[in-house]
Amino acid sequence: MNPLLTRLGVPADIQAFFNTAAELSFHYGDTSEHYSEDFHKVPTTANLWMAGEATASEVIVSYCAMEAIAFITINRQHYPELEKLAFVAIGNKLQGEQVKWIREKFPKRKFTLVFGNDLLGQITDIKLAAGLKHIPLRIQHSSGKVLINCLDKLRTFDEDKITLHAFQLAFGLRGKIRTRKPIQTLTYLDQLKNDTY
Repeated sequence: MNPLLTRLGVPADIQAFFNTAAELSFHYGDTSEHYSEDFHKVPTTANLWMAGEATASEVIVSYCAMEAIAFITINRQHYPELEKLAFVAIGNKLQGEQVKWIREKFPKRKFTLVFGNDLLGQITDIKLAAGLKHIPLRIQHSSGKVLINCLDKLRTFDEDKITLHAFQLAFGLRGKIRTRKPIQTLTYLDQLKNDTY
């Protein structure tokens, strides 16, 4: 077991699922995410990090491996069977190649998107959800407004009101995609650290 994860309250079975070692390093193919008490380096890459099986019935997508670990630690009561989950981390910025890979690797799956509780997280939710459904869109942000051009329609949202749900309602879309956001912090990792310290 990893001593830092243990101090953060990550249970042994979750640590075993993510195959954590003495050094918290998570490989994205061409680069790695590194986490310690002093720093957290999340890469920007077209590759992905993944944990779990390709046959999982639900896929949880986040920016980084540590966010995935924090999310499942905090929400474990909702997910009693870890073996039914796959986790994917995209790094700092969602890339088109990543969306295509996720869509092809996990067809007809239930998705949970775990991005930050801020405007960037909300927009990443929308971009990934649209990409998983193979729906092209264009997003612009200006003067406190978010403009989305999708399905030959243009909709404007206040930046503090934009969510995946609002986007789906505005464009008449549905799907097996939901989001999970921490209530009092920007990320689940922040919440886990706040709960510990």
